[in-house]
Amino acid sequence: MQSPTSRTLVPCKEESADFDGTQNVFIEAENLEALKILQKSYAGSVKMIYIDPPYNTGNDSFIYPDKFSESREEYARRVGDTDDAGYLKRDGVFQGAWRKNGKDSGHYHSNWLSMMLPRLHLAKTLLREDGVIFISIDDNEQAQLKLLCDEVFGEENFVADIIWNSTKSVTNTALISVSHTHTLVYFKEMDYYIKNRQKFRLPDDGDGFENPDNDPRGAWKADPFQVGGWRPNQQYPITNPNTGVVYLPNTGCSWKNDFDKFQELLKNNRIVFGRNGDSAPQRKRFIWEAQERGKVAKTLWDEVETTTNGTQLLKKIFGGNSLFDNPKPIGFLRKVLTLGSDKDDLILDFFSGSGTTAHAVMQLNAEDGGSRRFICVQLPEETDEKSEARKAGFSTIAEIAKERIRRAGRQISDGLQDGSEIDTGFKVFKLAESGFKQWRQPGQTDTEALQRELLLNIDSVLPETSSENLLYELMLRMGLKLTCKVSFSDDVYFVEDEDTGGLYAFLLERVDQGLIDAVLEKHPTKVAALDRLFEGDDALKSNTVLQMKDAGVMFECV
Repeated sequence: MQSPTSRTLVPCKEESADFDGTQNVFIEAENLEALKILQKSYAGSVKMIYIDPPYNTGNDSFIYPDKFSESREEYARRVGDTDDAGYLKRDGVFQGAWRKNGKDSGHYHSNWLSMMLPRLHLAKTLLREDGVIFISIDDNEQAQLKLLCDEVFGEENFVADIIWNSTKSVTNTALISVSHTHTLVYFKEMDYYIKNRQKFRLPDDGDGFENPDNDPRGAWKADPFQVGGWRPNQQYPITNPNTGVVYLPNTGCSWKNDFDKFQELLKNNRIVFGRNGDSAPQRKRFIWEAQERGKVAKTLWDEVETTTNGTQLLKKIFGGNSLFDNPKPIGFLRKVLTLGSDKDDLILDFFSGSGTTAHAVMQLNAEDGGSRRFICVQLPEETDEKSEARKAGFSTIAEIAKERIRRAGRQISDGLQDGSEIDTGFKVFKLAESGFKQWRQPGQTDTEALQRELLLNIDSVLPETSSENLLYELMLRMGLKLTCKVSFSDDVYFVEDEDTGGLYAFLLERVDQGLIDAVLEKHPTKVAALDRLFEGDDALKSNTVLQMKDAGVMFECV
């Protein structure tokens, strides 16, 4: 986890939807590398993370064999056949870093946990201080994952283990048919939610609210007027005006308010004595009060959709083809999003699978008028050669997810009423080697290293690297987000920092005095230029440095 990455993300506009206008991102990459690359630009920016990592059943080939003390070459020798980038191949085809983790292995649990540990640490740094992470898992690793998350996020930040009734079908061959899935929930900072409990609530649906006395304030529900704990100023007799019966709090309990407040509530018709007027005191809670405060979530979720619903929806989207096993249903993710995010928050899923999280974000935005944004990361894992997905033309899971988001986005947009619009686009980025030459490659001798350093001083950019790819690599290095507004004018890329509003200028095509003057007229926050563009003109480079300094503009040659 501590080792830096030399890789980057490059844009893929042809596979995107509304690349220039969208605030959503889909990253096709190994997620450990992707999380490292996102650190500088997105640290402390993500409100909610949801992940559904591969379950450690002992039958599936899924483990990323991350051994951080070894070099890529050592890793290649250990695992056997690799491609030039160090990823596993099978029959010459890219597979990602997947390996089988059988239950007969002495490291069955530790292999899986070693895969999860660095990813969770990196994910934590991306969360805002009021951030929350939801992790779905089954019984094979629930106990171990709980301990791991206690270590990473802090035991004090554990919120709940949500038990979701994920399947209604029964496995007749099982001793006990498993019908649930765990979802562990952790806050980045529990103290924030202790002080702001209303920030982690579900909307109250109004169930049970009535208006039997035609109260002009609207429908209400009778809440108990008694609370646990003994408080001396909340101990007093209350007489039922209809029956004359006198009530006192139960032993060890108190009335909810002191006597003066009770008198005020009684005068304002906020105290009732049961449906028939012959019971202990209760307090009216109006529906508008409940909706403002929200509803506390429970740990048992048996009312939301199941994986069967998720499978049926995906089949419908793809014309009846079953392309992905047991995808999460929209209903489950919708409830997670409603609980864990506000309308304009950034959501991350770095085990994206078929793209349910992205679909749910767009669907919920359409329902409540929100502007939530998503970043989804999915490894381009090969689909099975005999699968329906492969027969339908999808060679990787990432391809399924991208097409699902496209189709779901079109359906959601077509179903909007009153001409309203939501963001159903997404920018596609793919993992790639850096566009800049790398220093100190493994296995180099001192002489080779010196020669390479001299070459880097002449030109640090790899041949055939496009200016646009260099632009996004530099943006990530400088902490700019992938969704910043980019414009290209007179051979200059201008990028608006969406966090600060500052303007960045990137000179990647040419440099001359007229261009420098034109850029400075835009009053940028920072200017970056390729060093090779100044080749043979030291005077221009020196003058540019001085001009930038005089103008109070940060300047960097790369």
